[in-house]
Parts: sequence; C-alpha cells; structure tokens
Amino acid sequence: MAVQLDPQLMEILACPSEDHAPLRAGTPTDPEADVLTCTECGRGFPVVDGIPVLLLDEAIPPDPARSGG
Repeated sequence: MAVQLDPQLMEILACPSEDHAPLRAGTPTDPEADVLTCTECGRGFPVVDGIPVLLLDEAIPPDPARSGG
C-alpha cells in the first residue's frame, strides 16, 4: 500500500541527515512502498502504522543502482 500522509505534512517533512532534503513517497523502483525516500541522499525511511520513522539508524540505505545515473 502506498504511503498516505497529509499533503501539508509532506511539505514540511525532510530527511534527518545534514542535507535536510525533501522526502517523497515510495522508492524509485516501487512507488507503492510504505517508505519515504530522500530526494538528495536516497535513504528510505519506513512508514509504520502511518507514522514515518525518521531515524538515520532505521533508514534503508540508498539503492546503489540509483547512483551514477
């Protein structure tokens, strides 16, 4: 199921890394994934029971296929 968060919340959510880039719902390969993906570093942050887990320790590493292209 795709991430369903309030659009106003999505406008203010940002990656917790020092980049502080905006997040987008899903991943580049799976737009329906329950993950918020950083538009800068590519880390994925899981959404559990409708709540984004914005902890770097819990982040999914960026997809290596995404880099370099």
